[in-house]
Amino acid sequence: MLALNKIATMSLLYLAAATAIAATNETPRLISADLQQTNGPLNTMFKRCVGAGRANEGLRGDWQRQLTIARRECGFEYIRMHGLFTDDMGVYRESNGKPEYNWQYIDELFDFLHGIGMKPFVELGFMPNGLASGSKSIFWWKGNVTPPKDMTKWADFIRAFVLHEQERYGDAEVRTWYFEVWNEPNLTDGFWAGTQQQYFDLYAATARAIKSVSADYKVGGPGTAGCGWITEFLHFCDTNHAPVDFVSTHTYGVESGYLDETATHGTALSRNPNSIFGEVKQVRQQISDSAIPKLELHFTEWSSSYTPADPFHDSYHSAAYILDKLKKCGDAAQSMSYWTFTDIFEEIGPRWTPFHGGFGLMNYQDIKKPAFYAYQFLNRLGQTELKNNDPSSWICADKDGGVQALVWDFTNTFPGKNMINQVFYKRDLPSQPKNQVTLNLSHLPKGKYTVETYKVGYRVNDAYDTYRDLGTPAQLTKAQVAEIKSKNSGAPLETKTVKIGRDGKFTQQFDLRENDAMLITLKPMR
Repeated sequence: MLALNKIATMSLLYLAAATAIAATNETPRLISADLQQTNGPLNTMFKRCVGAGRANEGLRGDWQRQLTIARRECGFEYIRMHGLFTDDMGVYRESNGKPEYNWQYIDELFDFLHGIGMKPFVELGFMPNGLASGSKSIFWWKGNVTPPKDMTKWADFIRAFVLHEQERYGDAEVRTWYFEVWNEPNLTDGFWAGTQQQYFDLYAATARAIKSVSADYKVGGPGTAGCGWITEFLHFCDTNHAPVDFVSTHTYGVESGYLDETATHGTALSRNPNSIFGEVKQVRQQISDSAIPKLELHFTEWSSSYTPADPFHDSYHSAAYILDKLKKCGDAAQSMSYWTFTDIFEEIGPRWTPFHGGFGLMNYQDIKKPAFYAYQFLNRLGQTELKNNDPSSWICADKDGGVQALVWDFTNTFPGKNMINQVFYKRDLPSQPKNQVTLNLSHLPKGKYTVETYKVGYRVNDAYDTYRDLGTPAQLTKAQVAEIKSKNSGAPLETKTVKIGRDGKFTQQFDLRENDAMLITLKPMR
């Protein structure tokens, strides 16, 4: 009888344990890597380029301070922005019909970039009013979107600009730059007041002007929204012998629509599991199928949403989203330029609240959002990628004997029907348990290691939730800014010392909740 009672009791315990596991939806996840099995150098296309609003903002001290932080902590190499040639940059005017050029503001901006070790991914636009064929403009800062009134004057202007950059920074430096002709010309109600053919004509004249300075300078386009015009653009360049070194385009992870700056209609996160990386691979295939199949591919804008009024950008969900999409792009693109590094972004004018769904990795007060930590974690990965069958992780090794494991869970919890981001992601959205993860590493050299564990997720480096706890004030005091930063500093959750024995094995177990991202680093102690 006692034996039967014991069996019954044990059965109830097992049932309770099984029920608890089922209730929390935990499933074991094993991630393993062998330091002797590598995939070669890590593809760092994720930090090749990052976006910014417009060139004139780059003359501001706060913008420059934040880019210095992003460069140092996230490793971005190039930066792309609108409005290099708008009148607030003072580049062009005519006196009695004769063009006059002025590069002082551009020099100040590019000198700053050069000083922090970055390069411009030069978007050529918009139209200086003195060269414009009309007055149609876009955004609060009035970027003129009309074709040039005189294509010869435009080409001369471009040639003079490139010659100036060559003289100032040297031929070898400018050969490392990219020159992209215009921005989203397929949005003819927004960024381009001409036809497709007029854009192609502009592209050809611009590309030839650049190549007249040096055949080695890289030029491309069409910089379109939603991967538009790619096949037509490639056909035009081929049949018209227009120089082209790369294809550029944009994609955003929403269900439909473009250029809703104020989110008047609301945006909805795409439920398609192939969003973003599906478009990247599609464009790569279009290039491969063309008469110019070896061109580089640069997505010069990408993000979860195309409006700077989308709370998903502020949400903890964004970190795992970014990592998931970038990993699944594979090697299809040479760069994926996140739009943007900062909330200092004035397409619809200065913003009035510290968290407003802005594109940026940081808000106005230099507060790092969860998206920032996704890029910071990526930048901490070593130079060599280890073989690893888990699709939601990177495991890397560096030249100093360190190992880094970046692991995440992306679960799309957006309900879809009859819901918009502007409502859903402003809510308190606690994450649910997802996985118990076991990380196994083998063939580590014998010795002592410092192991640090970092995390971003719900209420961990989750500045927006701290802001919500403060009552979502319209303006932040210095004390409130300090509080948000101190509670979301990116400091390691755990630091410990481990000893690796002769077997060269390391194992760590941890719980991963929905939309968590974790970075575990091992550094040999010298």
